[in-house]
Amino acid sequence: MKTITLKSLGGAETVTGSKHLLKTPELTILIDCGLFQGVKYLREQNWMQLDTDVSEIDAIILTHAHLDHCGYIPLIVKNGFKGKIYMSGPTKELTKLILLDSAKLQEEDAEKANRHHYTKHHPAKPLYTVNDAERSFKQFFVIDENKEIKLSEHISCMFKPCGHIIGACSVRITCFGKIIVFSGDIGRNHSAVLAPPDFFTQADFLVMESTYGDRLHENKDLSDQLEYWINKTVKDRGNIIIPCFAVGRAQEIIYILQELKNKNKIPVSIPVVLDSPMAAAATEIMVRYSDYTLVERQQWNDIMEKICITKDYTETQEIIAEKQSKIVIAGSGMITGGRVLEYLKHYIGDRRNTVLIVGFQAEGTRGRALLNQSHELKMHGKYYEVRAHIAEITGLSAHADQAELLEWIRKYKIPPKQVMLVHGELSALEALRVKIQTELQVPVKILKKDEESILAQAE
Repeated sequence: MKTITLKSLGGAETVTGSKHLLKTPELTILIDCGLFQGVKYLREQNWMQLDTDVSEIDAIILTHAHLDHCGYIPLIVKNGFKGKIYMSGPTKELTKLILLDSAKLQEEDAEKANRHHYTKHHPAKPLYTVNDAERSFKQFFVIDENKEIKLSEHISCMFKPCGHIIGACSVRITCFGKIIVFSGDIGRNHSAVLAPPDFFTQADFLVMESTYGDRLHENKDLSDQLEYWINKTVKDRGNIIIPCFAVGRAQEIIYILQELKNKNKIPVSIPVVLDSPMAAAATEIMVRYSDYTLVERQQWNDIMEKICITKDYTETQEIIAEKQSKIVIAGSGMITGGRVLEYLKHYIGDRRNTVLIVGFQAEGTRGRALLNQSHELKMHGKYYEVRAHIAEITGLSAHADQAELLEWIRKYKIPPKQVMLVHGELSALEALRVKIQTELQVPVKILKKDEESILAQAE
């Protein structure tokens, strides 16, 4: 008798760095391969050796293209992983885009640290380079959704779209007669551009995200909320700044804003600026894969023609200098860096302006600080007083809330024998654990980093 075990190398008791290692008698499979983001002690874990021998991993299965799920791929390949990396078609294109951007930023950060001598390391080096990222692409392997793929004699897998971003999927791994489902990040039931999350109907073990396991999103119509804040800010002759995730949220916001204009609910003349090269590139990918969305390709093309897309940093300064009211969508989504900082440095101290928070804000990020009503924000070594309106629109989150997560589990014809919670902060994990056990009478375990759990004995 040999065992089937699961160990989280990341994404356990935190919302970042997702890496879940499934060991079986035939294959060792890593589900997701993400970077840690957020506070410093988490980011430092990217530099630590994984609690496993990378050369013994046979395959990687990628649920979607966000950096906290894919960003470690170049490093794991550099350190000796030689197997295939399975993913959907849109995920392949988006992952290439995100990894190249990540590598470029790391090279730039290392170069700045060496030039300005603010590093303990001599010289400072990037976690991985653009060349490292490009080398990893050779191991990408696309599989279709809803199609069973045989990985070995006793192991197969299947993808189902989960509505988080384009190409995002939940994964079912059938292994020696046991069914293990990894939810990935589950999307909302009512996205403007993506179909509701699909689901499997049976699982022995369900490894499930819990980002919003302790809260419910507002039932207010998100279009109404956007309409209110935009019109209020325009009336005050201010600007609307939307820190935005380049993949997923940016595209949905662009779509909703155009719909509001089409219905004359916001001024048709107000400029919409997409100041994120990555978001622009991600939107082009979304247009190419429009069959994966609820929006036709021509409609996407029409929307893109009506917004202003910046090409370089000099345009950012020109837009900031313009006096008229505008809607600016800029990275990064948690305000950890990117061009949104330039806008906030000029706009956050003015009561006429509004900052709209439209996605999850991890502990230790500037976005979380704003939600916690911080009176000041530190950017590029200087503190800026917060006077602008700070408004959260939870309906635009890409993550299901507690009720939607429970509903997703209820769709299983045969309830899981055990739910294993990952990808959540401690309060969210504990709240969802209690809720699942109380309402669904299913045993729940909260996974801890580097702690191995025995799932079953393989005959």
